Amino acid sequence: MGGAVLVALDGTLLTVAQPTLQRDLDASFAQVQWTSTGYLIAVASLLVLAGRLGDRYGHRRLFALGTLGFAAASAGIGLAPGIGWVVGLRVAQGVFGALLQPATLGMLRAAYPPDRLGTPLALRTSAIGAAAAAGPLIGGVLVTHLGWRSVFLLTVVPAVAIAVPALLVRDAERLAGEQEPRPAPDPKARADADRPAAAAALDLPGAALLAACLACLVHALVTLPETGPGATSLLGLLAACGLGAVFVRRERRVPAPLVPPHVLRSAAVRAALGTLVAASASLLGTLFVCTYLLQDVLRLDPLATGLTVLPLAVMMVLAAPLAAHLARRRGPRWTTAGAALLLALGVLLLAGAGVSGGRTAIAGASALVGAGFGAVMVTATTVVVRHAPKADAGVAGGLQQTAMNVGPVLGVALATTLLAQAPFTQSAGPALTALATLAATGACLATRLPRT
Repeated sequence: MGGAVLVALDGTLLTVAQPTLQRDLDASFAQVQWTSTGYLIAVASLLVLAGRLGDRYGHRRLFALGTLGFAAASAGIGLAPGIGWVVGLRVAQGVFGALLQPATLGMLRAAYPPDRLGTPLALRTSAIGAAAAAGPLIGGVLVTHLGWRSVFLLTVVPAVAIAVPALLVRDAERLAGEQEPRPAPDPKARADADRPAAAAALDLPGAALLAACLACLVHALVTLPETGPGATSLLGLLAACGLGAVFVRRERRVPAPLVPPHVLRSAAVRAALGTLVAASASLLGTLFVCTYLLQDVLRLDPLATGLTVLPLAVMMVLAAPLAAHLARRRGPRWTTAGAALLLALGVLLLAGAGVSGGRTAIAGASALVGAGFGAVMVTATTVVVRHAPKADAGVAGGLQQTAMNVGPVLGVALATTLLAQAPFTQSAGPALTALATLAATGACLATRLPRT
């Protein structure tokens, strides 16, 4: 849980620090943007491989290595002499972030039986929401009084404090995984499931193909707002599709694929991943539009902007444990679908308020958005993790984290593309409506989740 909070806090702190960082290092806007883009490409492309490494060598080891590396990279950024160093170390931070994120879910899967995963995942989601709420406020104080370097140095000591106990605690999840059989819905799945994970070779060519596919996809989506729907973005998307097709073909033929077939053969897992992509895309795209709405149209300063959308983070924290309780009583299908519709309703209310809406209306709609997303994140993540055997918990965690990284990039790309079609006052409403439709699509996918 601590690792997930660390990553969430770091992301919000960076957003606050970027303008000051740009001035102090005499960097261009494009260079500063690569402090985010480089991290996103690195983390998204390596999450599934990192999850498989955790399944093979132990989630605690990968978690400790990732957290210590993340701390070292943060310290390096705090001492960096120029923007080139900052970008390079942010890429390194992405690599180590990819190692620790699936491990957090893998350790939870190893520690709790499937029917008790909801509560710890709800606590994890609440902690992430709290970090997202506190990050801009903490970052604003640090940048104002101590400079941008302080926001990176802030996370070093907590990261070390989190990693050291993980190194000292006996790595028991692999032994625990042997006590739980893999699901075997059909003979082919049984053959896949009975293959010992430790004896299987690591599919490095498959990992390279998947990493290249995701890197091309994320880069194309990130650059789409700058270049528009032109040749650069089209080539990136075509490359991602081609590499993805080659990866799928390879996975079907190799004896020890990177992603075991029985993991993605589950309709519940596929639907949950799709729901997470849709919900996270809707959320981050909406936040992107609302930031410009509040600052450029309503002329609020960054602090007032953060306070206006603070109900989103607060409701995300409060909704997570409630969603876990509802999922136990009513099942994940209708809990997730209802939460996704609540998210869509909140975005639609923001679209209806438009540029003429006041801060109270925006804050109220933001609360609905936060409640809906927090509930979706808990219930859909629980489905992904509980439907994977313990021996494949890292891969499941990597797939979940990949969805949570690709979705936001997709949402921001969609929002910026639609906003570019007309002046902001005319395009904000249609952009938010499209993002609400995306959340409703997640609700449709959620109807494929299991009833219990």
